[in-house]
Amino acid sequence: MNQTGIYEQMITNLIMGRLNKEQFYIGERVLEQAEAAMWLSRFLSRVIEYAVNCLPAGDDQLQRQIELSNQLILWLKDRVQEDEFFDENLLAGQGKILTALYEIENPVAADLKKYVEDIFPLTGLTQSELFCGSNAGLSLESELKRDKIVRQNLLAGLIYKMGGDQNFQK
Repeated sequence: MNQTGIYEQMITNLIMGRLNKEQFYIGERVLEQAEAAMWLSRFLSRVIEYAVNCLPAGDDQLQRQIELSNQLILWLKDRVQEDEFFDENLLAGQGKILTALYEIENPVAADLKKYVEDIFPLTGLTQSELFCGSNAGLSLESELKRDKIVRQNLLAGLIYKMGGDQNFQK
């Protein structure tokens, strides 16, 4: 690990072994108890993602990934003794992701499926390439074109932040 810059990541045994203390200043801080759950769960998320991706490819790969995930959840359940939370969070065997929930009797659009496809961000809601400086991903402009409401709210927010609401406060 010889790339200089600022970091904010957990120090693993591998990283510790690659740090050259004679050649580089190494800034570090102690993990505080109040932030431990957040930092450790972020770290474990990457480790678990790697492990789930390492399962051999095949027709039943998705099913094996779901089974591994449920095994990990049940292992945690045994360690933490919090039955209800873990039982409720076992994954359904089909491996589906909820992308929308709208009332059918009072719909926001005539064709709900098309409406959701039109407004749902291409990068998804849980990850975004828009604000991380990526040159290879989507642009903010292309995502804003997908949803007029977001565009209007962003514009209103910018006007408010820039002091544009002063004319309306009188």
